[in-house]
Amino acid sequence: MFGIRLLSSGMEKLAGENIQRWLSKVVDGRLRSAAFGTVATAFLQSSGLLMVTMIGLINANLMTVQQSIGIMLGQEIGTTVTAQIVVFDIGAFRLLLVIFGFAFLEYFDNRDWKKYGEIMMGLGLIFVGMTYMKNSLDDLLKIPYFAQLLVTMGQRPMVGILAGLIVTAITQSSTAVTSMAVAMGMNDAITLQGAIGIILGANIGSCVTGLVASLGQSRTARQASIAQILINVFGVLLFMPFIQQYSNLVASTADNLPRQIANAHTIFNVVVSLILMPFVRQIAIVSEWLTPRSRKDEKPKATIYIDENQLSVPSVGLREATRELIRVGYITAEMVADACQALIDLNPELIQRVMAREQDQVDEIDKELTRFINRLINRDLDRAQQARCFQLKNLLVDIERIGDMAEDIAGFAQERIDNNVSFTSAAVEDLQALGRQAHETYVLAIESFAESDAEKALRVCRLESDFDRRYERTRQAHIRRLEAGGCQAQADVIFTETLRMLERISDHADNLAVSVSRSLSERRPVRGIRRPRGGGWNR
Repeated sequence: MFGIRLLSSGMEKLAGENIQRWLSKVVDGRLRSAAFGTVATAFLQSSGLLMVTMIGLINANLMTVQQSIGIMLGQEIGTTVTAQIVVFDIGAFRLLLVIFGFAFLEYFDNRDWKKYGEIMMGLGLIFVGMTYMKNSLDDLLKIPYFAQLLVTMGQRPMVGILAGLIVTAITQSSTAVTSMAVAMGMNDAITLQGAIGIILGANIGSCVTGLVASLGQSRTARQASIAQILINVFGVLLFMPFIQQYSNLVASTADNLPRQIANAHTIFNVVVSLILMPFVRQIAIVSEWLTPRSRKDEKPKATIYIDENQLSVPSVGLREATRELIRVGYITAEMVADACQALIDLNPELIQRVMAREQDQVDEIDKELTRFINRLINRDLDRAQQARCFQLKNLLVDIERIGDMAEDIAGFAQERIDNNVSFTSAAVEDLQALGRQAHETYVLAIESFAESDAEKALRVCRLESDFDRRYERTRQAHIRRLEAGGCQAQADVIFTETLRMLERISDHADNLAVSVSRSLSERRPVRGIRRPRGGGWNR
């Protein structure tokens, strides 16, 4: 189990950050989706990672249940690779894998080498574990109850199915259970028919990960979990009446029992996936029918990318937290534009929109995202991931404060309406110019973060310096208007406070750009967040 988890962890760290980008490119087409599911699961040694990622995409409306089913069918085939690998007898090489893997983990500072070390050590420990299991079974077979249980599994496959289901549900690893069946086959401790029963049960038990991941998520995410259960239950029901005939067929595929067990696992999953491939749409319809609606479905979540299950795969959770941060950044950018326009045009609708978005979206996203990042920090992260978490927390503070300032400017707009406060034409022109520049600087800062663009980050710093100079000129011009008696006292307060808010927005945008410049060498662009159109600013 430890070897499987270590191997899976190394694979996840190696490819976890890219898994979502790969998924977005193959969702169209059943064969492409199935092929991707097969390759990704075989490579990652984790169907759980794929399931958690898909549920996140479904929650964000970036993937449909029907598209995810094609990947699930391929995923079923990909899970059979480990069983085929562990049948090989690599002799002393298993210890070399453990030794070299440990050396890479302990004595290399390079993060990539450490990932390869995890993979090698995990693979080596799997082979070592198989050897120990094989040797320890001799003692277990001397226990009458255990020996009788294995005999019963061979005679009554339903017992094997239940055993495989329960153990897989507990361990949340069908790979480990299948490997145990192979190890028992190495010792002739189980019949092929009994091993097939365990494999069928393990397939149903593997649905537990997806089911747990979907709890508390959107209805469509729960549909994906139900679809996975339908696929595996259908396969078991299809093969269960013909286990005797199936075992006779599989026995002809190899000379030794361990390879026959591995082949039984592979053939079962390939056949079920091929049979169900033309019925992806129908599976989606049935899963929708079987998924009840809840009150939670009627109330939309403030966040759309993050969910609790991503915490089990830190690389995915970190990427989704980044996407959520970029999203709230664009929301607050629209609020800044709306608030400035409302102040100029005295537009009550824009004022209400800014206030509502601050309370219903920005504040809620800030709470949920902060809680998510805090929990993510406590996971098993490498130094770069920890640094990224702290960076996200700091940037979220900047973004949340910009939202507060947009709300304040909208409040000034309401104050103008309530007290009939007028601005001079010169004051309006100055506010429009500074408002546009603050908004442009902030949007560019978000883009530099989302795209990991050093040039845009540098432009933000230049714009911020230019803003400071323009701010000072505007402030001096306002003082001259006051001295000339061309400005009301209440208008002076609103104008001065608005300038101060815009200057602080520009400063926070500069913070974002500086953060991008510092961390750019270790980051890649974040795909999948499009800058929303509109925002109320007349350009």
